[in-house]
Amino acid sequence: MRVFITGATGFIGSSIIPQLLEAGHQVLGLTRSDAGAQSLQAAGAEVHRGSLEDLESLRSGAANSDAVIHTAFNHDAFSPNGGGFPKFIENCKLDQNAIETLGSALAGSNRPLIVSSGIPFDPTPGAAPAGLVTEDVNHPANAPMPRVSEPAALATVAKGVRASVIRLPQVHNTEKQGLVTYLIQTARQKGLSAYVGDGSSRWAAAHISDVARLYRLVLEKGEAGGRYHAVAEQGVAARTIAETIGRGLNIPVASISAQEAADHFGWFGFFAGLDLAASSEQTQKKLGWRPTGPGLIADLENMRY
Repeated sequence: MRVFITGATGFIGSSIIPQLLEAGHQVLGLTRSDAGAQSLQAAGAEVHRGSLEDLESLRSGAANSDAVIHTAFNHDAFSPNGGGFPKFIENCKLDQNAIETLGSALAGSNRPLIVSSGIPFDPTPGAAPAGLVTEDVNHPANAPMPRVSEPAALATVAKGVRASVIRLPQVHNTEKQGLVTYLIQTARQKGLSAYVGDGSSRWAAAHISDVARLYRLVLEKGEAGGRYHAVAEQGVAARTIAETIGRGLNIPVASISAQEAADHFGWFGFFAGLDLAASSEQTQKKLGWRPTGPGLIADLENMRY
């Protein structure tokens, strides 16, 4: 298949490209820059100029492809200098417009549209760890910052698109670790690696190599309306993560209260104590996906601090 990838030069998108090429697929990668074009060409992909804001570029890229993998998302709302959470809503609207545009280009064709989402979680601050979130659990209606990618993607199924969703945990290697990256930044700045409460909250995780392979499997075997969990480790305890970071930075490790989280972590305080544990049992059974990459703690122990 000829596969159009948004976010093709990003952390996840750039890892998907070799997976697809090795399996005999062709890749058309979206980029807005000359540097991005050069990296795509070096990886063996075709270059498609455009951006999430340029809806016509998305429409033409999808129309000229056999399938679309959407990994792009504007993450500047998660940056300490990125404008804070009000911009998150704006970025979600941009994401929704992009998904609807991609879906309209594929309408009536039964071509695959794979969209990236996140693991549902209880947004209540200080909520006790719950059971493992499974693929059939919906995102809570009271989420203060809902990702609209999932409902936007699945709405295209009724229009004749073989749309499916991959829910991402903390995707990691020794350079990036999802939200854990921000824990490391805060620990370095504060000289303290902190966890909230007793540190029993958990975060699901998966190595980037396993996640990239899952995207290929969903492309080849995914069902219309399918929701898949890219989860290798069901839940790594917050205290274990903090202790590993503390050893890596050679700084103290300590518990802080939920009330202190906002002062200590700043904008990240909302996430710090959340329980984000999940299962991928259904995904593994349906697709034959078996994660084999290093665990989150192994990558944290082997990264260069």
